[in-house]
Amino acid sequence: MTDLSLQRQYFSEEIRICANVRTAALDALAIIPREQFLPPGPWIIRGEGDAGGSGRATPDADPRHVYHNISVAIDPDRQLFNGGPVAVAPSIDALELKAGHRVLHIGCGLGYYTALMAHIVGPTGRVFALEVDEALAKKAKSNLAAFGWAEVRHGNGTEPLRERFDAIFMHAGVTHPLDAWLDALTADGRLVLPITASMPQMERISKGFMFVITKNGAEAFDARPLNLLAIFTAIGLRDDALNSAIGAALMKGPLAPVNRLRRDSHEPGPACWLHGPTFCLGM
Repeated sequence: MTDLSLQRQYFSEEIRICANVRTAALDALAIIPREQFLPPGPWIIRGEGDAGGSGRATPDADPRHVYHNISVAIDPDRQLFNGGPVAVAPSIDALELKAGHRVLHIGCGLGYYTALMAHIVGPTGRVFALEVDEALAKKAKSNLAAFGWAEVRHGNGTEPLRERFDAIFMHAGVTHPLDAWLDALTADGRLVLPITASMPQMERISKGFMFVITKNGAEAFDARPLNLLAIFTAIGLRDDALNSAIGAALMKGPLAPVNRLRRDSHEPGPACWLHGPTFCLGM
């Protein structure tokens, strides 16, 4: 076993301890070479000690530097980072992926976390990845070429979906789930997405909750908050009215009292944490 392989094993163990991630995602973290899904080093990195800062440069291009719980810059001028694994891996874990599953990943960046999911579902599965930045989509397609069951396209998730998915991972801050995503889930499929509020002073970053939405039969949806987060804001997938409502909901307290998503027409009430025109998250 090479030194780098050992480093990936230690990396996987670090994420297991810090984020309570389970086996399938851990195996992928220990195997997939993160440096192959990043710009060439040296890298600009950001960890918990760099909160609010622009990050710092690694001393050289040794790939061992990226096998820690850090974010690594893809484009620091746009605050675009390959997110820290302790923040992202629990979302992948919550999808409960298995061999043969079909996955939609919206906001794939350069494809690292797409590769983790592709590794988990294996060649009997399928991963369909979308990236709104055309240059990143092109590079992600090249980076994922070894995964014949992974397809990358330029898009933001508003395109018609002509297939069903066991799991959908929205990887940028949105104000609401699209009906098309909910409709595309299989009977027990899972959608993991960040519902966030953005403000002008936050520039491209928005803050809110990552939610896990599980389809329960034909029309019912269970829902739960996974964690608080700050994330790159989605392009073309936000509603200004809902953005204000999310900001107000976040001001109510550090917890989101949510256990279901409703799509039926009803008046907003005390049980509604976030009430939108096509959905409601609440109790």
